[in-house]
Amino acid sequence: MVKYFCCADLLKGTWDQVCTAFWQRYPNPYSNHVLTEDIIFREVTPSNCLISRRLLTKTSRAPRWMERYLPKKMSSLAYIIEDSIVDPQKRTMTTLTWNITHARLMSVEEWCEYGINPENGSWTQIKREAWISSNVFGLSRAIQEFGLARFKTSVTKTMKGFDYVLAKMQGETPSRTLAATATERARETALAAKEKAKGLASHAQKKQYV
Repeated sequence: MVKYFCCADLLKGTWDQVCTAFWQRYPNPYSNHVLTEDIIFREVTPSNCLISRRLLTKTSRAPRWMERYLPKKMSSLAYIIEDSIVDPQKRTMTTLTWNITHARLMSVEEWCEYGINPENGSWTQIKREAWISSNVFGLSRAIQEFGLARFKTSVTKTMKGFDYVLAKMQGETPSRTLAATATERARETALAAKEKAKGLASHAQKKQYV
């Protein structure tokens, strides 16, 4: 049994800009889990298509119940192969990625096609499909559900990362980073807790003298 996922996304950048951003999107504030990216193979075909294969190293923390099935010191790392074909004549870029670590535990394959949005030639559309599978007897469904949920979260971060890099390329001020947002929320939470503590202390003091 395989979990299947598909979606369509839109980037407010030209196809050329998105292709350029694709090779420059690491690092960005939404991809702190990407540790390294290495080009294994690259070639320009007679038809001027650019074919590339890269190895990506990412942190990938598994849930505690899954760590018992992983080798020690390996449960937090994932190695990903990324194949891509850029076709300047058709104005498409196609990518296929899959994990090579822990593939028997959980395999995630993703196919994407980047093309010009037919409704707005200045924008780029992304067609995305993914397949999540597991061969662990008795746990395959739970692992697939976990993988699907994590994949959806990853897609959201990927799109935010693209928007961030495109904004920088276009000379705009990128939207606030996750760190900045998290810091502000932490401050707001701390301030609210402080005010609540003051209110409780004041109420207790009044009650003492009643």
